[in-house]
Amino acid sequence: MSEIKQLPTRDEVDPEMTWDLTPIYSSIADFNTDFESLKAQLPAISELTGTLHQGPRAVETAVRTILDSMRELEKLYVYASLRHDQDTADAANQALLNRAQTLATSFSEVASWFEPELMALPEDQLNQWLNDDETLQKYRHYLRAILTQRVHVLSAGEEKLLASAGDALNASSNTFSMLNDADLEFPVVMDDDGHSVQLSQGIYDQLIQSTKPEVRKMAFQQLYRVYGQFSHTLAATLSGNVKTHNFQATAHHFTNAREAALFANHIPESVFDSLVDSVNEHLPLLHRYVALRKQLLGVKELHMYDLYTPIMGEPALSYTYQQAQQMALKALSVLGDDYIQTVQTAFNSRWIDVVENKGKRSGAYSSGMYDTAPYMLLNWQDNLENLFTLVHEMGHSMHSFYTTHNQPYQYGDYPIFVAEIASTTNENLLTDYLLNETSDPKVKAFILNHYLDGFKGTVFRQTQFAEFEHLIHQQDAAGQPLTADYLNQQYLALNKRYYGDAVISDDEIKLEWSRIPHFYYNYYVYQYATGFAAANTLANGIVTGKPGAREAYLGFLKAGSSDYPIEVMKQAGVDMTATNYLDQAFKVFEQRLIEFEKLAKTL
Repeated sequence: MSEIKQLPTRDEVDPEMTWDLTPIYSSIADFNTDFESLKAQLPAISELTGTLHQGPRAVETAVRTILDSMRELEKLYVYASLRHDQDTADAANQALLNRAQTLATSFSEVASWFEPELMALPEDQLNQWLNDDETLQKYRHYLRAILTQRVHVLSAGEEKLLASAGDALNASSNTFSMLNDADLEFPVVMDDDGHSVQLSQGIYDQLIQSTKPEVRKMAFQQLYRVYGQFSHTLAATLSGNVKTHNFQATAHHFTNAREAALFANHIPESVFDSLVDSVNEHLPLLHRYVALRKQLLGVKELHMYDLYTPIMGEPALSYTYQQAQQMALKALSVLGDDYIQTVQTAFNSRWIDVVENKGKRSGAYSSGMYDTAPYMLLNWQDNLENLFTLVHEMGHSMHSFYTTHNQPYQYGDYPIFVAEIASTTNENLLTDYLLNETSDPKVKAFILNHYLDGFKGTVFRQTQFAEFEHLIHQQDAAGQPLTADYLNQQYLALNKRYYGDAVISDDEIKLEWSRIPHFYYNYYVYQYATGFAAANTLANGIVTGKPGAREAYLGFLKAGSSDYPIEVMKQAGVDMTATNYLDQAFKVFEQRLIEFEKLAKTL
């Protein structure tokens, strides 16, 4: 019997393939020192209650005190979160994150008076202070963004009560994360080479792309067999999370949870609806692509587990992590020397946690705060998909880097709505680079296949997720119990509508909702789709040398939250309240689908 390939434990991973968190805190003792210091400072925030009416100096003092404490809290929280995610099963890391979460709840409690008290000030008086006082002017947009929420902010006592319930309201989300990342045990399966491997989230993502039908089928069925065993528990965690969103929206006088989620970034709900309408209008393009996949794979039946394998056979492109670094530098060089030098710093300074280990959080992300490097988590596999993941997360990190180095702390982050634009612009730049660098028709077809799959996964699939997310929030608000059976039924019907008749919606796919972490993020997923479409326009301007396009894009990266995201994007050249950017995205998808169809006939 062949030896079962196991994931390494954290201490078995080469340190050079892990992130270096010592620039944040050199030791847990240093973390504890800052933790206790901030904890001791929190009462000073409460002591400022009732002072704002005294004038602009009092407002400035309160804002500065709160932001300074928030800055210290974010540093503590980011460190604890990164430590936790590198090994979620480690009890010490769990305790560290729990302490940071509890401190965050305490901070929310002591600062909960500020917004209600600010909004209780006479509007004319506050506007005069903002216009006339030079010290307050640096907080003008920050404060005015708060004031737009006047109708949705409760009394100081009510806001404090809700803030104190933060841990309880987040319990469902935390339970899902712990179950999904640490407690679910997956079986041993066979890989492409016939070796026994322990199935994990990262290994699944690799096996589902296998060119061997039996490998991807087994991985698909075995993964969902585990989720099926816990479907009722996972339905309860998702239902609890949805109820939290709906409760918070109702408590703050929003008509629904979607309005509340989008209002935070001043995004009209029409942007969400336009996306869903546009995607549904263009579903025939997805059906056409799925039918082509069935034809080129030469199968009598196309299954959901057949949607991720490269249509053109064995992957023509594969990269080690070191090779991927070099490819990323070449592909992103169009953004200029300053950009590339910072990317090189990210590689050389251990901003990236590269390989999968036992207990490590699944997936990939970029994380950090104003005073830290923009760290990246990967679960590396030697394939083209992971090269794209690398440049995707690098887009996030570069967005964070440019923002924190060009904005003061109060504007040193960017809204969720624009978060996926920088990352998917990088993906588009990589696609363009790879297509231009090869003259081999088979390699070009492989890259086009990857682009079309990426579009399918980012625009079509994420909009499918967005529809499902909105549906379950609406149904919960209407009193419909979100049982496992109900969620399975609704998800399966939606999946069939999206992918059409050419693919069999296998019974297991009805459970896909149960393993998607983003359903706990409160209307996040639609922004993958809008972001990809906007990135398409931005990347096209850069690679075609459109005058001012690169400068406008770098200006977008530097803008942070100094203005509302819709306005920031307009300055970058994309109006996301219109549908032009969506039309352009589907136009490119169709053009590349046609090119792929033609190439496929010659191979």
